Amino acid sequence: MTDARDVATETKPDTGTDTDTHAGTEAGAGAGAREAAGPPGRRRRRRLSPWVEYPLLAVVALVLAFLIKTFLVQAFLIPSGSMQNTLQEDDRVLVDKLTPWFGSEPDRGEVVVFKDPADWLAGHPVTPPTTVQKALGFVGLMPAAGEQHLIKRVIGVAGDTVECRGTGPLELNGRPLDEPYVYAGNTPCSDDEGGRFKVTVPAGHLWVMGDHRQASQDSRYHQDDGRGGMVPLTDVVGRAVVVAWPLTNWSTLPVPDTFDAQD
Repeated sequence: MTDARDVATETKPDTGTDTDTHAGTEAGAGAGAREAAGPPGRRRRRRLSPWVEYPLLAVVALVLAFLIKTFLVQAFLIPSGSMQNTLQEDDRVLVDKLTPWFGSEPDRGEVVVFKDPADWLAGHPVTPPTTVQKALGFVGLMPAAGEQHLIKRVIGVAGDTVECRGTGPLELNGRPLDEPYVYAGNTPCSDDEGGRFKVTVPAGHLWVMGDHRQASQDSRYHQDDGRGGMVPLTDVVGRAVVVAWPLTNWSTLPVPDTFDAQD
């Protein structure tokens, strides 16, 4: 009798423990299942296939490059030596296209890129860009083909009077202009037809000249183009701010101090 009660008494804790353990296991399994499933109402985000993700990223990159080129900065290739020695042939410059959106206008001494205002480039042979060059230039991933653009220095803005007599110096609003950027060996003015002039810049226009004075077909030589050689502000793409390539020619393009006296 005693032995039977002792056995029963000893086995009860084991049975209770097994039941609790089993119930705890089931509860744990249920909780784990709920955690794996996540909060009610939330679905697990599906990852895009690489065949979809990579082309999508490429499209986004191209759109961003296009927006940067359109609204912020664009690269241009220098096709000639008309701006030597400030710029060398085949240099790549970065042009600021952002500040004009905020009402900023080109000022004296700045180097600007502008659309051909009145067939200034007529008669100049141009190598047509390839399809790849057009595509990369379109999104700004390589310098834009400059066949329809020119780059010169702004000498006069609206209201300025610019004059050249003989070989110079060039006069701006009646005062001689010291021009350290003029190509070595050149004279500030050219003593030839077109090189002698006196003009007043009308509102909304610029008078531009190349730094390589005796090798630049600029405002001086297009005074019979219907606009008096003036460049409309609406044709200005932006200001060249940096020579970006080649790295050996890297430099900024600040406004020369000589123009400070004109303010």
